Amino acid sequence: MFYQALLLITRRDSQSGADCVALLNGCSEMMKVITRTVGKGTQPLENSDSPNPIGFEPMINQRLLPPTFPRYTRIKPRAEALQYFDELVTRLRHAWKITSATNFHTALDFFMEFSRQRACILSRSALQLLYLSPSPASTASMAQAAANTPAGQQRPQHVFMDILRESVKSFVNPPNVSMKAAVGTNPPTREFVENFLTRCIRPFAVLVQVCGHNRARQRDKLALLLDDFAALQDEAESVDALVSGAAGTVLRPYFTTWILYHVLRVMIAYLLSGLELELYSVHEYHYIFWYLYEFLYGWLVSALGRADGLAGEVRKSDAKKSGARKLKKRTRPYAREGLMCQVMQNMCGGYYKALVAFKLQGKIRQPQSEFDNEAVRYKHRFAPLSVLTPPQVHYHEFLELTQPLQYENPVILYLGGCKHFQQARSLLETISVPDNEVTDLLKVAKTNFVVLKLLAGGHKKDSTVPPEFDFSVHRHFPIIK
Repeated sequence: MFYQALLLITRRDSQSGADCVALLNGCSEMMKVITRTVGKGTQPLENSDSPNPIGFEPMINQRLLPPTFPRYTRIKPRAEALQYFDELVTRLRHAWKITSATNFHTALDFFMEFSRQRACILSRSALQLLYLSPSPASTASMAQAAANTPAGQQRPQHVFMDILRESVKSFVNPPNVSMKAAVGTNPPTREFVENFLTRCIRPFAVLVQVCGHNRARQRDKLALLLDDFAALQDEAESVDALVSGAAGTVLRPYFTTWILYHVLRVMIAYLLSGLELELYSVHEYHYIFWYLYEFLYGWLVSALGRADGLAGEVRKSDAKKSGARKLKKRTRPYAREGLMCQVMQNMCGGYYKALVAFKLQGKIRQPQSEFDNEAVRYKHRFAPLSVLTPPQVHYHEFLELTQPLQYENPVILYLGGCKHFQQARSLLETISVPDNEVTDLLKVAKTNFVVLKLLAGGHKKDSTVPPEFDFSVHRHFPIIK
């Protein structure tokens, strides 16, 4: 049943999907019976293969592996092996939910959340095949070949191109995508837009592929992916200029906003992954949180607001042309995401001000000056962001912008951090149906608010014991102890 389910994953028809779900459900039911009866029958002796020897040689493929240090291969006991298979089936059943993703943005969120759970490579690969067949890697390769097609020859169509077209339409609703009749009246504009979307296939397919890697590998790949998005940003500006000119309107940054949104998400994911993987020292936290607070999350909120405004303009224009008397109340599909971005921005602001206060009170250990150069560390941490728009904030600009806080009273900074955590808490409490992410952030915000309130009141004022940052509740935003 399990192997049958794996074979059906790559098929796109609805009947295969229903059969695959039924097979996985059957596997889950069978695993319950197998787990209950594992204690029956002959039991293996400790540190021995008898009385039921394994039916294969564990080291048979040793010579086929790449040369590495010898690794001891340990076969799991029965109970652990059955638990692992049960969890694998559960992960595959959860991965199947990607088939109900309504748009590309929702699918990306699902991919990132799935990889956060440290799923195995089999379930991560199955997830990618369920969303995009052929696989994202094959799609990226085919897109690269299509980009080299000589002028005049028809380029092959990709399913992923339709996904990206719908993504643009749902995000900013540009007239050249939502109104095919208008596009048809201007073939050069249509061809220009199609060529742009064709060149978008490879970077976005690679982005989906990157989401299938483990977290450490993701960070390396995200840094390389930013170079590809930099080229798309330049081309998006040209597309917007041509589309606006063909429509006879002032310049509207439809495609620029769409690309900027994804660029900012990749930037934020890159910086936050350093916290999750524990790559930053505590004395580096302040400029990481400062960059997220002052720039990246602010720009992301602005991009979402601009996209909402652009989509609204097109809908109003379409309503006027069709003679509609009354516009229906427009839903805001990215209202929750915008709210969560404001929450994250306030969380980062609270950490930044708390860290500066800790530094002023000597509570954070600093590296010895002869072995340290903060400018070099800063440049190294933000180097992958230097090729993109919005432009990187350089170290000398960071010093100029943060200099006033270096002479601030720590109590004022603690109170400022309290306000940020309180604001984050207030925004989170407005969410009517909180998920695990919201619940965890709410716990962190409440706890940190209380801690900073105590510190502002003089608690442990003379202590030089460094604070602890506990990431057990949330992977990116720690509880301050």
